[in-house]
Amino acid sequence: MLRGLRAHLIQDATSYRPLPPMSPDGPLTRRLPEGIRRYVVWTPHAVVCAAALLVFVAAFDRGPFVFGLLPAAALLLTLVRPVAAFWGSLVSASLCAVMSGPWEGGPWTPLTFFSHVAVMTVVAARTQPRTAAWMWVVTGLYGFVSGTVFGGYGGENTAALLFVSALCLLMVTVLHVRREAREEVTAERTVTAQERSMRTLLEERTTIARELHDVVAHHMSVVAIQAEAAPYRVENPPPELEQAFVTIRENAVAALAELRRVLGVVRAEDYEAPDAPQPTLADLDGLLANVRDAGLTVDKAVTGAARELPQGVELSAYRIVQEALSNVLRHAPGAAARVEIAYVLGGLGLRVVNGPPRGLVKPSPGAGHGITGMRERVAMLDGELTAGPTDDGGYEVTAFVPVAKDEAAA
Repeated sequence: MLRGLRAHLIQDATSYRPLPPMSPDGPLTRRLPEGIRRYVVWTPHAVVCAAALLVFVAAFDRGPFVFGLLPAAALLLTLVRPVAAFWGSLVSASLCAVMSGPWEGGPWTPLTFFSHVAVMTVVAARTQPRTAAWMWVVTGLYGFVSGTVFGGYGGENTAALLFVSALCLLMVTVLHVRREAREEVTAERTVTAQERSMRTLLEERTTIARELHDVVAHHMSVVAIQAEAAPYRVENPPPELEQAFVTIRENAVAALAELRRVLGVVRAEDYEAPDAPQPTLADLDGLLANVRDAGLTVDKAVTGAARELPQGVELSAYRIVQEALSNVLRHAPGAAARVEIAYVLGGLGLRVVNGPPRGLVKPSPGAGHGITGMRERVAMLDGELTAGPTDDGGYEVTAFVPVAKDEAAA
């Protein structure tokens, strides 16, 4: 118990802790105009200063000038050194009791009664609930001991102060607990949102890894087959050439085995490898036909000379268009969409734009994977992607994937 008293009311007594202004984003202050909000944030300071002024003015008809100065100073001290203000309030109550003589009912004058309750309330609001409990205990001990010395009575006046201060401190403690609970809930929600975002990112990367496995495995299989068949296409090949092709095939088969091992790490238990090859931009017309059957009005425009691109680029471009059109179906029902594909000298440009939703069908919430997956695919290819609302209330997804000349030729 003594360690708790020392930690909360003695060690922290002289610490300088100025009262900060209120947050301008509070539930009430954020609704006020900007000009008024700059002054409303200082409301706690104004309330404390008003209480100190009230104590100071009320002391003029009750005795010497110091009767109001000491309690008012203790109140003002709560703005910068809250724990020291509590001890200062006890000292001011003792001095006022000594100077005023025995007070009927106990050691507290009406001014020190009010000021000490106000000081305890402000200090409790600025510190911890345990500090409030220790202040209440120390006040009770001081009151019953000093009441016998100064007023001849130890109970009536102090008991009333303890009752009133207990109500105030209890209310402040409840607000403390509520605020801490709200902060904990906010922190947990933040952590949950971060974990959900990370999980979404990992899921998208896993999906991309699965799809690229099929692309790379296809090419490695072709390399292995061609390396095995190449010696039979040449009459009397030299042994060095045959050994080179054997080495190429062995390396290709080993690479395939390693790919399957890596895929087993990122593959879910219920994952089934697709029977058909991974889609490319050549399959885009079939995708547009499917979304048209689902009720989406969509047009396609191709600029530039269409050419064969690396299969990873083709797959990523197809998936980006697919995801963008799926987002239109979910989030903008009834809207018309347009898909633009640009074959330029340095790579491939994509643009999927839709208008505002129309009709009575409400948008359906998604899992938040769409934009994340598109960004991951484009980042994997060293490209750029932008996504955001348009001026007419629609949405636009734009991507550019760089493709070198030798890669396009391959």
